[in-house]
Amino acid sequence: MFPSSIVVVHLIKGDSMNLTRLCRTLVPVAALATTACSDPNGPGTDPITDLPRKLTAAEQKLIGGSNAFAFDLLRQINKSDHAGNVFVSPLSASMALGMALNGADGGTYTAMHSTLRLGDLVRTDVNEGYKSLIALLRGLDKSIEFRIANSIWYEKTYPFHASFINESKSFFDAQVQALDFANPASVDVINSWVNEATSKRIPKIIDGIDQNVMFLINAIYFKGAWKNSFDKSKTVNAPFHALDGSTANVPLMTQSEGTRTFFGSNYAAFDLPYGNTAFSMTVVLPDKGVDINAFTESLSESQWAAIDDGMRETGYDVYLPRFKLTWEKKLNPDLSGLGMGLAFTPYKADFTRMSPNGKDLFISEVIQKTFVEVNEEGTEAAAATSVGIMPTSLPPSIRVDRPFVFAIRERFSGTILFIGKVTRLPG
Repeated sequence: MFPSSIVVVHLIKGDSMNLTRLCRTLVPVAALATTACSDPNGPGTDPITDLPRKLTAAEQKLIGGSNAFAFDLLRQINKSDHAGNVFVSPLSASMALGMALNGADGGTYTAMHSTLRLGDLVRTDVNEGYKSLIALLRGLDKSIEFRIANSIWYEKTYPFHASFINESKSFFDAQVQALDFANPASVDVINSWVNEATSKRIPKIIDGIDQNVMFLINAIYFKGAWKNSFDKSKTVNAPFHALDGSTANVPLMTQSEGTRTFFGSNYAAFDLPYGNTAFSMTVVLPDKGVDINAFTESLSESQWAAIDDGMRETGYDVYLPRFKLTWEKKLNPDLSGLGMGLAFTPYKADFTRMSPNGKDLFISEVIQKTFVEVNEEGTEAAAATSVGIMPTSLPPSIRVDRPFVFAIRERFSGTILFIGKVTRLPG
């Protein structure tokens, strides 16, 4: 029961001689990496009550920007998929694009920097912020398994600046490897890294090399047991009312432990911690009659902070569906809609900090795939959640039996790892 995601950024080489060859991708090609992660068998069973150190100013701005980008991206993706489930890892997208950002210059750098909501952070602050945040999140809670892995894979005959490669290694702990992209086996090498980095939850990220010269890849894997597990004997089949008006019987878990809850003007929210409580799942259930899509698109970083600050221990029972979802999407139109279109434009994109041929390079694709499974024991991936409110004549409760929003996050820094919307569940 643990969430994982993969983001890959494809960079393409422009060819002024033949526009039909513009599909050629430039993006970092990285080597198979040993992935640092927290040790689930490590010491410590006491609840974690704070971060082991204060966040640096760069980290605070980076996390604030990353969370603002999270809601920007969720809102943009949701606009084109009102009917379906959405499950995205904004942190994974931010890190993959953050590596590509180091290779960008001029207007391309400005557009990417703005889209990622990096505010007044200069390049060195961005890099140092990512580096320290990766180290902080990896080792924070020894009772759960959490991995962040970055890699760059590139065509061995194509010139790339050593400074760009070294920055990727130093600040993103990226594995970097040159490959013969003409050899079909290179696809298997890249996909094998992804498969291993996500504990086989995402077996592959690319189908072929095409004309790409580089792939920049980020993988995040999360596996956490609930601090208070759900009693399997209390799980019952119950109706989940989908957005399209259909109803499916789904396994509905229930928990009566003291749960942190918050009630807004038109929604209820609750928080379910994992392990030693540094990480948690936050479920937000709009009231009956509230449009899930309008609600999802209204969410902002400031509203999310208010939900977090308003959480209090209550006597509410909670009911949560047991489910498993996969999701994937090409993010080009969404990122372009957020202002990053220049990076996708042949002959206009500027990646001269990445390669001496950087004026000929542009991002061909940004793809994300995610997986999530939620059950009585814990979580493994990203997904959606529905919350329902029990009648006042019964013990107070929140019952997720209709469309809902949920996120998996680190509580103390506030970093959002995954966020999604659930509109329907398989019966």
